[in-house]
Amino acid sequence: MESSNLSSLPEETLDVEDEQQQQENKKNPPVSAFSSAPPTRPPTLSSLKKYVPLEWTGFFDKEEDVCIPDSNDVFHVYMAGTEGPVVFCLHGGGYSGLSFALSTSKIKEKARVVAMDLRGHGKTSTENELDLSVETMCSDVFAVLKAMYGDSPPAIVLVGHSMGGSVAIHVAAKKALPSLAGMVVVDVVEGTAMASLVHMQKLLSSRMQHFSSMEKAIEWSVRGGSLRNIDSARVSVPTTLKYDDSKKCYVYRTRLEETEQYWRGWYEGLSDKFLSCPIPKLLLLAGTDRLDRSLTIGQMQGKFQMVVVRHTGHAIQEDTPDEFATLIINFISRNRIGPHGIEIPGLRRTFQPQQ
Repeated sequence: MESSNLSSLPEETLDVEDEQQQQENKKNPPVSAFSSAPPTRPPTLSSLKKYVPLEWTGFFDKEEDVCIPDSNDVFHVYMAGTEGPVVFCLHGGGYSGLSFALSTSKIKEKARVVAMDLRGHGKTSTENELDLSVETMCSDVFAVLKAMYGDSPPAIVLVGHSMGGSVAIHVAAKKALPSLAGMVVVDVVEGTAMASLVHMQKLLSSRMQHFSSMEKAIEWSVRGGSLRNIDSARVSVPTTLKYDDSKKCYVYRTRLEETEQYWRGWYEGLSDKFLSCPIPKLLLLAGTDRLDRSLTIGQMQGKFQMVVVRHTGHAIQEDTPDEFATLIINFISRNRIGPHGIEIPGLRRTFQPQQ
């Protein structure tokens, strides 16, 4: 779940900068290039152009609906790349699989990428959209992997952001995925997450709730502070919204405020579960203050790799996609994770069920 501090930003104030620029242009009209006076700076792009949505096709290769047998659940996934291990991405609460779009364009050069819309999010459709219990979401991940790869899945590197990081850890801790070769957890730590839960309802209610257009929603996400990369917001924000015919505006696709009963289960005992996973692990943080005691000790003992990414907000994969992609590629390379698992020169590791 998004943990950055957001404040309501009235829609009518969003174009103030553009209006000020227009007024400035009226006072100081553009000067001809043939004039002896230096030309004035051109006006900034209008909101309509600057925040227009971007298509996912510029980053992923294809999208698919994964139907789960014996249910009405259909999970939407975005896919890219043709070789290497599968980097299976799980987004945070209120985001979507397109949260990983910009970083995917670089990761797919070295690995395959699958970004899944979790239940209640994006283009996924399930019988119970509000059941965001960690157990249900873990079952969803296993079901999607089974439907996509059958009994012979390729090497999997789980990548989870925030709530998705919790799901990734719980999936890994079950030790029921023999081809799981590594895990990357993005900006989620038990101590910090648990402490923030008491503020989450207030945080959710303080967000702007209605948008007259996609462009306004994208603009608010950037100016409000939840995302810092405009291009990433242009790709990812539209799938976090839906059009409400009764209100004649866009509203949030995911009703996070109605899932509070599950929040504690996402993060309780998370640090110990993370440390118990017998696979290579990378923890990406937006600040060192997010480490709790268990992780501090574990990191000092070399049980996992940790990288603090500077100059970014909570959504590291969106704010600094190139750096994020490089970290993922380096993690795969450092741990010699190939399409069939850990590969050592002269010796290929065959998968054995984890005990």
